[in-house]
Amino acid sequence: MQTIAMDTSMTSVWQEPVIINGMSLPAGPDCEPEQMRELAYGELLRQQAVRLGLLPAVDGATAPELDETAVNVIDKMLETEVVTPEPSEEACRRYYEANRARYVVDQSVHLRHILFAVTPRVDVTALAGRAEEVLLSLTTPETTGSEFSEIAKTMSNCPSGQKGGDLGWVTPNDCVPELAQWLFYLPDVQIATGVHPRLVHTRFGLHIVEILNRNPGKQLSFEEVGSAVKHQLHQKSRATALKQYMMLLVGQADVQGIELEGADTPLVQD
Repeated sequence: MQTIAMDTSMTSVWQEPVIINGMSLPAGPDCEPEQMRELAYGELLRQQAVRLGLLPAVDGATAPELDETAVNVIDKMLETEVVTPEPSEEACRRYYEANRARYVVDQSVHLRHILFAVTPRVDVTALAGRAEEVLLSLTTPETTGSEFSEIAKTMSNCPSGQKGGDLGWVTPNDCVPELAQWLFYLPDVQIATGVHPRLVHTRFGLHIVEILNRNPGKQLSFEEVGSAVKHQLHQKSRATALKQYMMLLVGQADVQGIELEGADTPLVQD
């Protein structure tokens, strides 16, 4: 069954019963919030399929588990119910022009970094202050390359610190998404080398980053990537349409025991 991306920010085990239009969800005692939400969305879709005459109604007040047959029926229902328009060539060209940096091949950068790791018990404010102090010391005209290396060896929380923070040549696929975004996809850093004047934030912590060299790669033309752009825009549009469909189902349902994002009008926005 197609996955609907909704809010799953809670992480503890679910405690209270969840009821969708009078049907209790058959959740086990160890069901986590993300699993409970998936069960709730699945039950909303099953009930919609019943209303459309695609699945049989069930007796009792407990929602049935979705078997393979039901999942296939729901998938086909979504294909029919959720219409996703094909993006026009003009829309594809606009997207390409606004995201040209994402259509470059064979690009890479040689970089080194100093990582100040954010751990559960760390004082983030103090850590950021210390990282800013170190960054400032490395961006003065008197700073030499050897100073960066020595600080990385003594302060970096990354194993690369033993090599002076040197990560070698990396490509977009070698980085976590937030670092790849900064290194390769933001216009103001496409040709920049040297120590970046701001800390770079990732899921691992705060980074002082120095770009030593850059291989700019080859810019692909729209003609070369047009079909990929069209597919990407279609997928984005499909995800938005599915989310809006689920929001309408939630808005029209009696949902107890769980909060789901819903809307009571088809004029919903992403």
